[in-house]
Amino acid sequence: MNTTRRNFIKTTSTGAAALALGGILPQFSAASYAQIAGANKRVRVAVAGVNSRGRALAANFANQPGCEVACICDVDGRAIEKCLKSLASRTDKTPAAQRDFRRALEDKDIDALVIATPDHWHTPAALLALQAGKHVYLEKPVSHNPLEGEMLVEASKKYGKVVQIGTQRRSWPNVVEAIRHVQSGGIGKVHFGKGWYANKRTSIGRGNPAPVPASLDWDLWQGPAPRVPYRDNIVHYNWHWFWNWGTAESLNNGTHMIDLLCWGMNLKYPTKVSSLGGRYYYQDDWETPDTQIATFNFGDRATLTWEGHSCNPKPIEGSTVGVVFYGDAGSVYISGGNDYKIYDPKGKMIKEVKRDNTIDPNNKVSPAQRLDAIHILNFLDGIRNGAPLNMSVEEGHQCTLLMQLANISLRTGATLATDPATGRILGNPEAQRYWTREYERGWEPKV
Repeated sequence: MNTTRRNFIKTTSTGAAALALGGILPQFSAASYAQIAGANKRVRVAVAGVNSRGRALAANFANQPGCEVACICDVDGRAIEKCLKSLASRTDKTPAAQRDFRRALEDKDIDALVIATPDHWHTPAALLALQAGKHVYLEKPVSHNPLEGEMLVEASKKYGKVVQIGTQRRSWPNVVEAIRHVQSGGIGKVHFGKGWYANKRTSIGRGNPAPVPASLDWDLWQGPAPRVPYRDNIVHYNWHWFWNWGTAESLNNGTHMIDLLCWGMNLKYPTKVSSLGGRYYYQDDWETPDTQIATFNFGDRATLTWEGHSCNPKPIEGSTVGVVFYGDAGSVYISGGNDYKIYDPKGKMIKEVKRDNTIDPNNKVSPAQRLDAIHILNFLDGIRNGAPLNMSVEEGHQCTLLMQLANISLRTGATLATDPATGRILGNPEAQRYWTREYERGWEPKV
């Protein structure tokens, strides 16, 4: 277990991981929390992309002691209005509002940018924030393509700011406990793990050309992506299923599960990646697969698999989201929530730790607000005190890259050989074309 894990387990062992409403730890009032070293140092954040997930994050950040949501940013004025309304009862001071998050970066009093934009903006926005001297809280996936992830890792070192990735399960106490059990040899040697995601998504239909809504800055929404005409079935969620802006279910949800598997099994980059799937359920504009199976081989160490079922919600192992670690002395199952089960070698359950908060993994906005507050507090402690992060940008790039490699394998129809030291593709020029993307001229990201 690395230093971050040890520090977190030590912290949670004092009871600090049990959360009360609003994200404040139950044994601390807001006043007593401020007595913790560094907790009274106010951190002022701007939140970019507040239509859905970002609105929930803005509320969660606003709930934390010593944190002020100073500015909310969105290219759609309607989203700004909704977010301001949701924050009205959580803060004494109305946040500033900006259509263009770059204006917020010009404010020297803002310490950090929280990014919950569409995927194609993730790395470009983070790079601009780092260049402006801001810390970054970045929702997964880290990047739209592998080169962007490498750029962000480089930039985080160059600018020396705190960059926390929003794979929040890294901070959920029962999940941490389950991972610790796997890492400590509790189920023996583990050479295979599987993850999955299942949902019942409906057709997005065929989009029609339409006037851009007056509330929406369509040019800024597209940002670094090559320009296309506005259609009525893209904004605000269906962009996930178009390669120009989204990264498929594999990175929308699979990133979380593949991260748990790599974390528990101490795996970094694979030697081979293969993936198959397609858009099977509907004939519409949806470009990415609605059904996908990905396999990752780590030489003679281990094999991982991930299954994505976007249009069939039948649970696997009793949950629509989860992972299983298979060891030679038993197995560990973690569902989509803050709970786990341990089985002996014959498949008999010998321990069950149940969740103490309601989790809805299919909730697109805020599936686990109270638990996610731990992750946010870790980010704030990183800013205030230099505390180790529960999810670094390097680890975020790693799990993102695995799922990007799966998508590249699927799109090229090839099994990819990869460098176990870097994750880079070996000997396949066609697949290598997907390592980066085309950018709108003048919007290219730079370190």
